Amino acid sequence: MASLRLLLAKPWVWSFIGAGLVWLATVAFTGGYGGGGMITAALSLAVFTVIVGVGQMFVITLGPGNVDLSLPANIGLASAVAMKVMDGNDAMIVVGLLAALACGMAIGAANYLLIRALRIPPIIATLSASFIIQSIDISYGRGLQIKPPPGFADFTNWQVFGIPVLAILTVVFTIGAAIALQRMIYGRSVLAIGQNIRAAWLAGVNVGRTRFLTYTLSGALGGLDGALLAGYFRGANVDIGNEYLLASIAVVVIGGTSVAGGKANVPGVWGAALFLVLLLTMLNTFGVSAGVRLVLTGLIIVGVITAAGGQKALR
Repeated sequence: MASLRLLLAKPWVWSFIGAGLVWLATVAFTGGYGGGGMITAALSLAVFTVIVGVGQMFVITLGPGNVDLSLPANIGLASAVAMKVMDGNDAMIVVGLLAALACGMAIGAANYLLIRALRIPPIIATLSASFIIQSIDISYGRGLQIKPPPGFADFTNWQVFGIPVLAILTVVFTIGAAIALQRMIYGRSVLAIGQNIRAAWLAGVNVGRTRFLTYTLSGALGGLDGALLAGYFRGANVDIGNEYLLASIAVVVIGGTSVAGGKANVPGVWGAALFLVLLLTMLNTFGVSAGVRLVLTGLIIVGVITAAGGQKALR
């Protein structure tokens, strides 16, 4: 019993419990039909939210006001860059992925330089950057009809015993992110800055470099996500990343990361991503209209944030 209470005290557990309850409700509604397929689909779609969610988590952990609002535009541009470089050729897959990563890293680095040079809040800097990126994407990627290389499209949809390979690789990536956060100097520096930026600086943490690396990391993951989304959905799209603005922030907060900074939770990102995907599946199964789905999703997210003390942390 004591071990159960200790487990339930972990913030990330509740996101998985919520995902499980939503799945059970949907399976009960369908009379037990399609439960396994629902999990496979949820894993496939949750991967893309987890990747950008981890990047957003590192940024938010830096402390109040730190958030990357350029991710949707970043994803859209990177998807176009990846598809144009790959040009439907399997031999260019690695080069296309590297191009998408470079594109994302450049955006992330530019975000921080904008914050540092102009001394403006990150929320304003990254939002402003997103409009510039969108403009570039519209001129560069609008009407782009290039399909992903067959091998790349097959890879993003590949499954082993009903488990998406991309989900397995993302689990490995998140384990590495958790180790970096808790065991490496960089991760501990991020946590220290989020807890008290002045104390971190006095303790010898290179605050500027750590923040630069964090925004660059978030941008790189956004770029990677754009390439993978283009492969999964068989093509680039200017609007392909739009839903990941709300989702990337929601999974961080629902997953147990403090919006006040200094406390991150990597497993919770997975639980929250699965919860959001399964919630959308449940509402679709129940026949709820698109408008009501958005309202209910928003209310649930606000409810979770409030229950977690988010309002207090924001003051």
